Amino acid sequence: MASRAAAFNLFRSGDSYRRSFAVGVSTVLAAAGVVVVVGSSPTAPTATAAPTWGPCPETVTTPGAVCTAVTVPQDYSQPDGETIDVTVSKLPARDPGARRGVLFGNAGGPGGDTLTYFDDSGLFTWPEEMRDEWDLIGVQPRGLAHAGPLHCEPFPVDPVTIATNGGAAHRAGCEAASGDDWRHLTTENTARDWELVRQALGEERISIHGLSYGTLLGSTYATLFPQHTDKMVLDSGANPDWMWNEVLYQQNEPYKQRVHAMFGWIADNDDVYGLGDTPLKVYQRWTEQVLAETGTTATLAPPPAQVGDVPAEWQALAQQWIDGTTLTGPARVQLEGLARQLATPGAVQANSPTLAATRGLAPQSAGWPMVAEALRDGEPVGLGAGGGDPQLPDVPEEAMVALNMQSAVLCNENKIAPRPLDYPGFLWTQFVTGDIFDAVGLMFSSGAACAGAAPVTTPIGLNGDALDTPPLLINSVGDPQTPLAGAHALARQMGAHVITVDGGDHGQVAKGNTVVDDAVVEYLRTGHTGVTHAPAPPMPVAE
Repeated sequence: MASRAAAFNLFRSGDSYRRSFAVGVSTVLAAAGVVVVVGSSPTAPTATAAPTWGPCPETVTTPGAVCTAVTVPQDYSQPDGETIDVTVSKLPARDPGARRGVLFGNAGGPGGDTLTYFDDSGLFTWPEEMRDEWDLIGVQPRGLAHAGPLHCEPFPVDPVTIATNGGAAHRAGCEAASGDDWRHLTTENTARDWELVRQALGEERISIHGLSYGTLLGSTYATLFPQHTDKMVLDSGANPDWMWNEVLYQQNEPYKQRVHAMFGWIADNDDVYGLGDTPLKVYQRWTEQVLAETGTTATLAPPPAQVGDVPAEWQALAQQWIDGTTLTGPARVQLEGLARQLATPGAVQANSPTLAATRGLAPQSAGWPMVAEALRDGEPVGLGAGGGDPQLPDVPEEAMVALNMQSAVLCNENKIAPRPLDYPGFLWTQFVTGDIFDAVGLMFSSGAACAGAAPVTTPIGLNGDALDTPPLLINSVGDPQTPLAGAHALARQMGAHVITVDGGDHGQVAKGNTVVDDAVVEYLRTGHTGVTHAPAPPMPVAE
């Protein structure tokens, strides 16, 4: 979930941060049970009360931020029924004389904390012009802390439940703790919450900056309320045609490639970290760390061998050695992992905090030094690490709420049929190898993630034809969380102008990339930019 780098955001980092893979995956499986059609009201409620601004939750750290609450219907088909108080954060434009309007942001996920979205951090710094000229608005998505949080009772995590009925068990746990709150957690309902916030703010139009899942939420709002949509920045676009079983599966291979790119950067900085001067050597140090933490090795396939990897005795046949090592690498690590698990009962690679954090940080090149420094020092990388029983991980309450909300949304509006042929792969990676790079995607594509959890609605079809200003979509060519092909699908449906960015970072704005930031500011000011390509954001300095 935390700010833009939130650990429990499926697109931003994945639920692999959890120390216990079985618990983490089964928790994000989502729900199951009664089919409820969530309709939209033909006479939507109108927000009339002007907001009263005051202090924000302590997680909001930017000086000058203020917050309020807007009351929205829990069920838009019953506008006079139960309500939710949705917290809204605001960073007022620093130059009132230059103020151009309001910019709604969303941190992605679903499940990303949006109250903190526009906070700067060690990895992200928002353009000065955005801070000066727009009120930056964060509407906390319903189901999260400070917006009708979804609480769920724990459910059995035995293999049979996880494999066959995890979604139903999770939904039953939510029913036990929160009644039917889970039924109303959908992208469309959250977009309708935005509309009531807009009315409460007294703004005729809003501009939008959505990250990842936020591109779907923002596009949903723009489709429903084009007359109230001004400019829209779609940062790292998610494919609406993949919601949801296909989304996670499409991340499997790109994540592996991105981790290999990380190992390449570490190897290029061998003079700083001393972990090896080829990606394969860094990989070997990395898998030794996973072994030390768990008693077994990672089954992530190693990167291709290079000349620097060839042993002295093989120099005469260097190319043959390279080809053979690269070809046999995937099978070799699988066999080694199985052998170690047999020799060390209970050893599960997914319990490695280094493994989880490596996957989590792969989409953010600014975080790669954290991995390198931890490997150099022989310490866990630190994201998701914790003590205690690995089957009972120490997960903050707000993170558990985010997982509950995420699980509900994904199964509530899942429109992709499962692929039963992927089910054996899900069982193998979930219960045998514990390979988090494949298990999460296979869990969804096989249908196990939403086992017994029938959808309650179908996401609305996105269309930007009624917008006065075409959206701007920005995506890196190697983004593992929102692959470029999926982003292009969103761009076609919304009629967006596209900027492709080199590299593979997820999230492009506020990364110190002046080409991207300047293009976004130009677009927000004028509705246009001629930029179609940008370099990768600056790589971190190894030190």
